[in-house]
Amino acid sequence: MSSEPWGRVDEAGTVYVRTADGEQVVGSWQAGSPDEALAYFERKYDGLVVEIGLLERRVKTTDLSAKDATTALEHIRQQVDEHHVVGDLEALKKRLDKLAEDVEKRREQRKAAKAHQTEEARRSKETLVAEAEELAASEQWRAAGERLRALVDTWKGLPRLDRKTDDELWHRFSHARSAFSKRRKAHFAALDAQREEARQTKEKLVAEAEALSGSTDWGPTAARYRELMTDWKAAGRAQREAEDDLWNRFRGAQDIFFQARGEVFAERDAEQRENLTRKEELVVEAEKLLPISDLKAARAAFRSVNERWESIGHVPRDSRARIEGRLHAVERAIQDAEDVEWRRTNPEARARAEGLTGQLQDAVDKLRRQIDAARAAGNNAKADKLAKELEGRQALLDQALKGLEEFGG
Repeated sequence: MSSEPWGRVDEAGTVYVRTADGEQVVGSWQAGSPDEALAYFERKYDGLVVEIGLLERRVKTTDLSAKDATTALEHIRQQVDEHHVVGDLEALKKRLDKLAEDVEKRREQRKAAKAHQTEEARRSKETLVAEAEELAASEQWRAAGERLRALVDTWKGLPRLDRKTDDELWHRFSHARSAFSKRRKAHFAALDAQREEARQTKEKLVAEAEALSGSTDWGPTAARYRELMTDWKAAGRAQREAEDDLWNRFRGAQDIFFQARGEVFAERDAEQRENLTRKEELVVEAEKLLPISDLKAARAAFRSVNERWESIGHVPRDSRARIEGRLHAVERAIQDAEDVEWRRTNPEARARAEGLTGQLQDAVDKLRRQIDAARAAGNNAKADKLAKELEGRQALLDQALKGLEEFGG
């Protein structure tokens, strides 16, 4: 009989392994010596040790699923439980038990990680849905459309949730995209209609602009072109190709008219600048009449200037007020001199002024006598009151005397 610490072979060739529950039959050996029998079953034990070690490393260092790890572990445990090896089976069982705990922990960790990942995916999808629903009301058609497409790509990269939750969120997400697409389609359909209406309107404006391009009725035609331009801006934009062509025609018609008008106005401006030079010479001649010393001669000289002035045509618009203002200043000075002369030589006005002055002088003299009498009687209060009245009458008298001086005395 041959024996080792973990097993033995009896005389009949039966191989045993020692366990905590006593000896267990491993198998029968008839082909060789007992030592060879023990060595054979010990090698099978070493094979299990290696197999367990490999499984332990796979559990720790690879992404081996808990299900596959459990299957492999149970396969090894079955071999240990069936006692077909010779060695420390209790040590193997402890390692397998420890490995089973590790697998279970791994399972729980993965379960928790998956739950966390699922929760993160749910929150991410809810965020995507919320943004999509907000974008559904946007009128930033290009930016919002591009962003919605990016949200779809992001959605595709997220893990699926449970069917009910995933379907509900996708329904909201898809509905938001559809709502945006429907609004965008309606917007551009309306825009196309507006652009077609604008095209038709601008066709009419172009036709009128081209019909006016040969007009020589400069003022009214220029005013009408300004109105047409206002109508053009109010019409909105047509389709790009039509817009460019219509604008070129519209602008071309205006250019023809305004170029012709410009040539005519250039000739007119040259004539008006010459007129301005001539009127400036007349203004200088008129201004030499000031200050007026001989009213009759000044009046005759100004009449001559004015007659020559009227025979000269228009001056440039931006110089008109300045040059006419200088001539009118001379004219007003002559009129003022005439007014003064009239007042000075008007006998009726002089008589009225003398009469008023005499009345005021009598009133002043009377008040002075009354003041003297009141003070002589010791009635100072009455005298002070009369003195205040005297001040007012004296001021009126001074003014009347000044007016009388205008009549030469």
